[in-house]
Amino acid sequence: MARYRSIVDDWDAFLASVARPLPHVLRVNTLKSSASRLTARLRADGVAAHPLPWCETAVAVDCPPGARLEHWLGLYYVQESVQLLPVLALEPRPGEAVLDLCAAPGGKTTDLAARMENRGTLIANEPNGRRQMALLANLNRLGILNARVTAYQGENFPMQATFDRILVDAPCSAEGTLRKEPSLQDGASPAAIERIARVQKRLIVRAFDLLAADGILVYSTCTFAPEENEAVVAHLLDSRDARILPFAPPIPHCRGLVHWNEHAYPRELERCARFYPHHLDSGGGFVARIARA
Repeated sequence: MARYRSIVDDWDAFLASVARPLPHVLRVNTLKSSASRLTARLRADGVAAHPLPWCETAVAVDCPPGARLEHWLGLYYVQESVQLLPVLALEPRPGEAVLDLCAAPGGKTTDLAARMENRGTLIANEPNGRRQMALLANLNRLGILNARVTAYQGENFPMQATFDRILVDAPCSAEGTLRKEPSLQDGASPAAIERIARVQKRLIVRAFDLLAADGILVYSTCTFAPEENEAVVAHLLDSRDARILPFAPPIPHCRGLVHWNEHAYPRELERCARFYPHHLDSGGGFVARIARA
């Protein structure tokens, strides 16, 4: 991780945060409950629970929440708080046509459906058969009715339709998950980052080509590597007539990079957002909000 020291806003806080266990956070499934009702239910059962002030569907709890009855009833989805940000940036609306290009295991897909109030069309695309099973299970558990599951390679998704909103939560080197994956404490290998970035560039270009004229595309990862973040978005700007929309949530974050080692990126990459573990006491991530120029 030392390669990122120059771009992390508080290196000591970063190191201290990654040494701590992740807090337990869940996202309330608003198709079946609300933060206030679920919090009251958990507290009545002796669980210390409190909503997070920056997201109306996020609740922190003091114990592992995955085995509870409320989980199996689909009242919530266990999700790191940083993973809520891509859907907040996309802002899907009821009745729209929405594509989740890299959908499994379904955390963001089910968040999209809830914010769409189960209205409109949600395409959840996942090419891997084993991961599809987890996706389908979560769609069923949370009562998602407006989603259809497809199995295309994302970079080859058919061009027969366009979408109002597209989420590309891209497969990545996942360095931002280092608090639960000790093998990533030293970061991903340069070869792995380079290989994954090639796929990400194909994904973001295909997603942009599927975007409606006035649509919104969100590209996100859970990694720190500029090669998988700013460089991928810069590739889209070079390849297509795209523009970066501002994304500045009211929580601590860093702006996107315009310089990394010997590389210079377009100034508008500053409109993207980087999240480090000490910002939200969560994992790390990157979010870019994109539209047609």
